[in-house]
Amino acid sequence: MSTPADPPAEATGSHTWWKNAVFYQIYPRSFADGDADGIGDLRGVQDKLGYLELLGIDALWLSPVMKSPMADHGYDVSDPRDIDPIFGNLETMDSLIEAAHDRGIRITMDLVPNHTSVEHEWFRAAMDSAPGSPERARYIFRDGKGDGSIPPNNWPSIFGGPAWTRVTERDGTPGQWYLHIFAPEQPDLNWDNPEIFADLEKTLRFWLERGVDGFRIDVAHGMAKPEGLPDHDWGDNRLLVNNDLDPRFDNPEVHEIHRGIRKVMNEYPDAVTVGEIWVEDNARFGEYVRPDELHLGFNFRLAEAEFSAETVRAAIENSLEAVAAVGGTPTWTLSNHDVEREVTRYGGGATGESRARAMILVELALPGACFVYNGSEIGLPNAVLPDSVLQDPVWERSGHTERGRDGCRVPIPWEGSEPPFGFTSGRDTWLPIPAEWASLTVESQLENMDSTLSLYRTALELRSQRPEFAGDEVDWYGSPAGCFAFRRPGGLVCVLNASEVPIVMPPGEVLLSSAPLVGGKLPPHAAAWLI
Repeated sequence: MSTPADPPAEATGSHTWWKNAVFYQIYPRSFADGDADGIGDLRGVQDKLGYLELLGIDALWLSPVMKSPMADHGYDVSDPRDIDPIFGNLETMDSLIEAAHDRGIRITMDLVPNHTSVEHEWFRAAMDSAPGSPERARYIFRDGKGDGSIPPNNWPSIFGGPAWTRVTERDGTPGQWYLHIFAPEQPDLNWDNPEIFADLEKTLRFWLERGVDGFRIDVAHGMAKPEGLPDHDWGDNRLLVNNDLDPRFDNPEVHEIHRGIRKVMNEYPDAVTVGEIWVEDNARFGEYVRPDELHLGFNFRLAEAEFSAETVRAAIENSLEAVAAVGGTPTWTLSNHDVEREVTRYGGGATGESRARAMILVELALPGACFVYNGSEIGLPNAVLPDSVLQDPVWERSGHTERGRDGCRVPIPWEGSEPPFGFTSGRDTWLPIPAEWASLTVESQLENMDSTLSLYRTALELRSQRPEFAGDEVDWYGSPAGCFAFRRPGGLVCVLNASEVPIVMPPGEVLLSSAPLVGGKLPPHAAAWLI
């Protein structure tokens, strides 16, 4: 192993840097391609560090780059302590960490502890072993019901179809079933087995010793399964996600796992854990960010809220309430690799773009940690892709009834007037980039002071430098119908006009607005910062 890269210079002694950080999520295969194969990689990320420094973010969150057969684009990990050749190797990762730290940018990685790939050495060993063996005890194998041909319970997969796959035993006969909450290529680990945590601890230390600054923990509410794996009444919806009644998630035993992770993380006090927590109940959500568990928990309320003053305000109040009782830090995001892009979600076209510009000012005005998904800063919409190119496992598993998440994962257009827009020096990209994105390239927006990219750059700079953003509270103003305004303790006022008419703003100097003022008034579908 190479010498660990030093953390950013200001990190030492600043163990809570993450409380107000802006994380930039990179979906590596779609960010920048450094070897001309049409798939983004770590070398491509390193090549764009200057851009990321210019943008003004504090840390990167890399979606999975660990070794994987890519059945779910990296969320099926075959070796958690190696880099997949698609993205580079360990030396490439070391180089990226060092180069990012030199620019004051931290690196966090995706961690996938709920399941492995079927190509993981453990699962291969399980398939070569008999029922009841220690090798199978690392996963959730069960005998089928009746004559063995019926799955052990009635759980569906998140990606469609049953959550169980039957194996063929070594003698060629139909055998046991294994659980996979997601795709069949992603068998769930048995977290009742202490060997599982011991290996995770090994993985945590492996990357932390290389200089990684923390982890985003995939399905952080899902590792512990209910005792006995009982059947459940799913009603009419067999593809349940983000439902507090779903027995597959948010079981009490999961908190002991997170306490174990935190004990390891406490030995690396500058590092952070961020949990993917699809839990709606605020009290239960707050349990994950207690002082002895996760540092941060993703709260998706803002990403799920429609564009209206009432629903956005409710999402903000809810998110603040979710962490207040345990002294946790709120988190904010408008999109990620699993969520429809905000421009499309808010109506598409000019209206969707205006609303997305307004909402980033709302997000960045709030106390806590913010997450920006790559491409949001240039106003990318979801891409409309032909059926023939779709790759998300949801597409196949749903029998081509659910198009999946590929539309928000299309590669970034960097420069030029036609695809592949500088994403690769090769000809093709793993998902096609729409030709109409020529007006959205980074190059075309960098020098345009009215562009979405310029708005992001200015907002991020102000957020990092102005004292008015200080304080953890949000105080609400009385506002016209369809609007809201709140004040931070440091003096920042954020106003959102989600109505259809221009509005008069509270007194103060305009620091930044998402759209030009009209006769001194804030236009519809716009936001502004005042001091």
